Formats: sequence, C-alpha cells, structure tokens
Amino acid sequence: MSDRARTWLRPQSLSIVFGLLFLGSLVGQALVGWHLYNDEQHAARLPGVGLGYYLRSADFAADVTENWQSEYLQFLPYIVLTVWLLQHGSSESKELDKAGRESDEDQKVGGHAVEGSPRWAKAGGWRLAIYSNSLGLVMGAIFVASWLTQSIAGWAAYNRERLQDLRDPISWPAYLGHPDFWSRTLQNWQSEFLAVASMAVFAIYLRQRGSPESKPVGEPHDSTGVEG
Repeated sequence: MSDRARTWLRPQSLSIVFGLLFLGSLVGQALVGWHLYNDEQHAARLPGVGLGYYLRSADFAADVTENWQSEYLQFLPYIVLTVWLLQHGSSESKELDKAGRESDEDQKVGGHAVEGSPRWAKAGGWRLAIYSNSLGLVMGAIFVASWLTQSIAGWAAYNRERLQDLRDPISWPAYLGHPDFWSRTLQNWQSEFLAVASMAVFAIYLRQRGSPESKPVGEPHDSTGVEG
C-alpha cells in the first residue's frame, strides 16, 4: 500500500472498518435468512425461492429494518437526553455543571463562532435552530423511516403466513396493534436501552486504555465527563 493510500485511510479507518463489518454482517444475514426461509417453505410443502427473490421479500426487509430502527432509537434518546441528564462518574455523561443546552460562547455559535465553524453555526434564526438540533433530527428521521418500513414489511410477511395457513389477512392498522409487531419491536428496544444503561454505568468503574469511550486508566471513579 502506498504512503498516499495510508495517509487517506488512517483518518477514515473507523468508518471504513465499521462499514465493512456492516456489509459483511448484512450479507451473512441475507444468506442465513434465505436458507431459513426455504426451510420454512419446504416444511409447508411449498417450493423454495432464489436468493434474489428473498432479498426483495417482505421477510428480509422486516428482519433488517427491525434492527435498524432499534439502533437509531438507541442513539436518539441518548443524544437528546444527555443534554440534560447526567451520570456521576461516567465518561458517557457531561460534566455535572454543564447540564442543559449551554451558552452560545460554549457552543461557539453566532458571534462566538471561530474560524472553520460551519456556516450555519454562524447564522441566526431558523438556520441556527435547525443546525443546533440537526443530529437528533436526522437520527429521529431515520428511526421513523425504518420503523414505518419495518411495520409495512412485517405486515406483509405476517399476512403471507396467514394466507399459507388459509386465514384472512389483516389490515396495516390492525397489525400495528398486533402482538407479532410489538414482539418484533420490543425485543430489540429493551436490548438497546440495556446496552446504553450498562455503558453509562460500567464507564464509571471500568477502563479501556486509549479509547475515547473510556476515562484514562488512572482517572478517579468520581470524575465525570472525562474521556481518555
């Protein structure tokens, strides 16, 4: 690998590695899900399907998006609630005296913007209001979009199973109140909330040397908002 390539790759390595991990796990899920789908088809004495058909199916879309919406739900309240909520001793919390939206000077907006500040951080009015909340807004939009997609795909997949069992399909509003939908949804939500709570508490007492998600190894347990 050339020095130029290494110079470009290293500053982008975190997103590149996680992007590759995402693609690898998505391909793995597609292949495993396809085989499972065909096993269920054969058990019901129905013909199997090709991989392309499965990738376009409601079953695959529902399985993928039910995980996506829960992940973005994890980030959305974490981003928003950590503006005001604190955890004493955790590197995942702001310092105890900085709860709230902070001053314009602290946030480097408007007249306190510095060289290199984003253009909308220097603006006022609606542009500053939108940009000041843009991370939460985008995360929320992705969550809502994936939740709606999951509900529609899950509805189609559930009705396919009902038709195979010679039962009448149900409407989308009826599916939104059905245990099948909420079983898919809540089993992911509870795991995400548990993971966030665990990270916030474990970061008080445990360390990972060199990680920005951890306090420095020798930092006292009661230090809050300190990253290593």
